[in-house]
Amino acid sequence: MRQLPPLHAIRIFEACAQTLNFSVAARDLCLTHSAISHQIKQLEEWLGLALFTRHANGVTLTHSGQVLQRTATQSLSQLEETCSQLRLNTDRQTVILAAPGSFMALWLIRRLEHFERSLPHLRLQLQTQGDYSDLAAGRIDMLVMSASPPWPKNVSATRLFEDRAGPVCAPEWEPLPKSAEELLRLPLLYTLSRRDAWTEWVHLQGLDASSLHLTRAFDNLQLMLEAAVSRLGIAIAPERLAERELKQGRLIAPLGFAQGNSQFALCVAISRAEDPSLRTVCDWMREQASFPAVDSAGFAPDH
Repeated sequence: MRQLPPLHAIRIFEACAQTLNFSVAARDLCLTHSAISHQIKQLEEWLGLALFTRHANGVTLTHSGQVLQRTATQSLSQLEETCSQLRLNTDRQTVILAAPGSFMALWLIRRLEHFERSLPHLRLQLQTQGDYSDLAAGRIDMLVMSASPPWPKNVSATRLFEDRAGPVCAPEWEPLPKSAEELLRLPLLYTLSRRDAWTEWVHLQGLDASSLHLTRAFDNLQLMLEAAVSRLGIAIAPERLAERELKQGRLIAPLGFAQGNSQFALCVAISRAEDPSLRTVCDWMREQASFPAVDSAGFAPDH
C-alpha cells in the first residue's frame, strides 16, 4: 500500500507553490481561501514539517517546500500528459492496416498527412506483416494486396489501381532502349520479393525470357529505384509506386508500362465490410487511388 498524501492536497500545494499567493491559487482552483489554507495545513501535518513560511506580505517556500514543489510539478505534468494522451486515443479509433513495405514507403506514407488532416477521428496503425489469415483472425483490420482475383470467399476486396509495371531508368542512361528486344541485353535490376517481375513483363511483350540479363538484386523496391537513379541498371517497377520519381524527373519509363493480371486491392473480412471506420478508410484510399499516376506530360499530379 502506497503511503501518499491525498492527490487533491498535492494539487493545491503545487498551485500555491507556483503563485506564492493563497488567494490567487484559490481563484485559479475555484476554491475559497479557507479551503486552500485547510488543505495546506493538513498536508503539512501529514508530512510533519512546514512547507511555507508565512509573512505579512504573503508566503515563501521552505527548503522542504522547494523539494516537494519540484517533484509535484514534474509528477503532475507527467500525469496530465499521460491522461491527455489516453483521452486522445479514446477519441480516435485505431485501424490496423497491413501492406507491403514498398506500398507503404512509396505510396501510402506520402499521403498520411492528408489522411490525418481529413479524418482526425481515425488513426492508422501500419505494419508490413499480414496476410488473409491475420485478416480472418482479427489480428489486422485491413490488408493491401497486389494479387489477381478471385479473392478468398471470406474477403471483401476494393480495387485501388491496376498493377501496371514497366522498365524505369535514369534520364541520363545511354543508350536508352527503344524496344523490349534491346532491353534484354542491358543490366537489369530486380527485387527479391518480386523475382519474376521481369519474366512477367517480357512475356507480356511476347518475348522469350531466357535471355534476360538480371544483374543486381535488392531487398526492396525503394532501394532498387535508388539504384536505377544512380545508373546501376534498369529497374522494373509498378507505375503507381514510382510516380514521385517519375514526376521529379529522377526516373523515366522509356517503354511505358504494361498491364498484367494483378491489381492493388484493399481487403477486409466480409463480416466487417460495413464497419463505418473501415468503410471510411476504404473510401479515402479509393479516392486517393483515383488520381492518375501520371498526366499527359509524364508527371504525377500533386494531391
